[in-house]
Amino acid sequence: MRLKVEFTTEPFELDGFPDHAKAARRAVDEAGLTVDVGPFGTSAEGEAEAALAAVARLLRDGLAEGATRISIQVSTLDPSEDEA
Repeated sequence: MRLKVEFTTEPFELDGFPDHAKAARRAVDEAGLTVDVGPFGTSAEGEAEAALAAVARLLRDGLAEGATRISIQVSTLDPSEDEA
């Protein structure tokens, strides 16, 4: 099964990329997920085991780096979406 993980970390900083956001991004990058950064959050897609491990790491590392809130949504991907 493939999953899509969408997340944001807070507090937002308009003047830069905060350490908690860097830690969350690093978690999904190093898990080997396909990452898309948008203006209001980041999404990452990959196999369920890797995606779930990345979620645990991004929570742990993001909070350790100063996040006061982390919002996460996890969705299953329709296998036909992989072919698009």
